[in-house]
Amino acid sequence: MENSVQPIHVKTKSHQILFKGLTIGSLILLMLIPIAFVSNLVYERQARQQEVVKEVSSKWASPQTLSAPFLVVPYFETSLDDKGKPVLVKSKVMLFANELNVKGDIFPEKRKRSIYTVLLYKTKVNFSGNFKPVIPAGINIANLNFQEAILCFAFSDFKGIEEEVVIDFNAQKYEMNPGLPVNQFGNIGLSVPLKLNGDDLTKGIPFSMDLNLKGSSQLNFLPLAGNSKFQIHSSWPDPSFDGNILPEQRDVNKEGFTAKWNFNRANLPFNLVTKESDVDSENIQFGVSLLQPADQYAKTMRSTKYAILFIGLTFSFFFIIELLQKKYFHPVQYVLVGLALVIFYSLLLSISEYILFVYAYLIAALATILLITIYVKNHFKSWKTGGIFFGLLTCLYSFIYVLIMLEDTALLVGSIGLFVILALAMYVSRRINWYGDKQLVPAL
Repeated sequence: MENSVQPIHVKTKSHQILFKGLTIGSLILLMLIPIAFVSNLVYERQARQQEVVKEVSSKWASPQTLSAPFLVVPYFETSLDDKGKPVLVKSKVMLFANELNVKGDIFPEKRKRSIYTVLLYKTKVNFSGNFKPVIPAGINIANLNFQEAILCFAFSDFKGIEEEVVIDFNAQKYEMNPGLPVNQFGNIGLSVPLKLNGDDLTKGIPFSMDLNLKGSSQLNFLPLAGNSKFQIHSSWPDPSFDGNILPEQRDVNKEGFTAKWNFNRANLPFNLVTKESDVDSENIQFGVSLLQPADQYAKTMRSTKYAILFIGLTFSFFFIIELLQKKYFHPVQYVLVGLALVIFYSLLLSISEYILFVYAYLIAALATILLITIYVKNHFKSWKTGGIFFGLLTCLYSFIYVLIMLEDTALLVGSIGLFVILALAMYVSRRINWYGDKQLVPAL
């Protein structure tokens, strides 16, 4: 019987490479533990900032929501009780303006508290319009007590009132006092009793009111009128328009913004003359928020979501280069490099609390890249290898920064970038003999 020669793989370095790869994979997962602690630290610092903002705002004034001036008129009607006897029932009827024009200017103010900046504002708002209600068939005009009518105005926080509020109503000036007879638009507001008659309302009653108010972060309105126009202007360049109704016109630039809203009677979920029980003011609120674009905590938190990508790609770079140069990296050294990558987030978080995020990211990334580059140079005894790592890490940190700044297209850009990185890794690793040294021996 003839001897046959068959290729048999002798035990080589392939098992060592496999074991090393599994070890590196385990270290990558292990590095997610300190990343979780960093994420919790970001949440804690963000919560502290929110506490400071809440504290300062509570002493200044909270976000304000302003109604338009409206009338509350006592209404009497007769109904039958359980025994069938007629009883007089007292309720209230609300009358809203037919025409309303609102013009407001928002003046932002920044206040420092410790290392945090709190955005506040002052505003000057002018309300003007007229009341000329048409009493619907369901309400008996004879049962309306116009002699005890109350002119009302609702808002959110009394601390925001900077000076007395005077309204010019039917060519007479009235100083408004705290208190509201109804709570459909909140429990806080101003009111003043009036003596009206049906003839005045038939002709139409003009009004005008100037309001100087303080608030924080948001200014919202309730369009309580048949036809209303709102125009808001501010020097703040970063607004966010809130509510279910966006402005019909807006102009936003580095000098500030101007926004305009228009409403008609069909936009109100109730009539201009209606009983208080029929008023539903939900989903008609709109307004503007003044944003602080340097939200370093949100951006830092977004960067931590790419931690697995940072650590995984960096460890992969080390693994490929050590196989190519046959100068191996110890697992402890991988851990040290991983900790350097984790400390990057701590540096980014702490520095961004004092300077703009872009500069904090640049400083933290440059410090981390230089630290790892020098460590690589000392291990591989080659500035060329250190330079390769410097270029790779610079590209990686630049790529991650672009993903952090992008919002709508982050997934697309990230997917393309990862595909390119994978292609480069496959190209560079083509020279690696993954099975190590192989030897063919004859089989007996």
